[in-house]
Amino acid sequence: MVPRLHLPSGDSSGLTKSKEVEICMVKHWRVDREEKYEIVEKWFLKDLEMIDGKEADTDNPYFDMHFHKVYHMEAYSCASKYTFARTLNKLNATYLKKDFKIVNFDDTYLNDDSIWSSSNRDFLVVMRVCFYASNLLCLSLCRLS
Repeated sequence: MVPRLHLPSGDSSGLTKSKEVEICMVKHWRVDREEKYEIVEKWFLKDLEMIDGKEADTDNPYFDMHFHKVYHMEAYSCASKYTFARTLNKLNATYLKKDFKIVNFDDTYLNDDSIWSSSNRDFLVVMRVCFYASNLLCLSLCRLS
């Protein structure tokens, strides 16, 4: 099951003052060639108190969402977990301006303006490859005494 955001229809921004942002838990399965989806649970973004990424230093897809109760979640990947946290944070900053905590996430990847915040991390991979390649080049050009 995967947490998803549901933005109510309304004005051009997707939100109205009378409707609220919902976070939905969606169960997904396949029957023959047909995709099936079922909303298992819904929460309001305004009720979210904290998102706990569990371990900021490891590449894992697990996180907890703290409402009146703690819900243990698993995203498709660590990148999708960070994308989900960034989206919740941005929606909160834009519409609710409520103080909720995002803990055990690497702050570098949570900032939208960071070069590391790409959802597919292509730039980060290319940059690391270039860094290692330049180190190898420098080492190969060094003279041994």
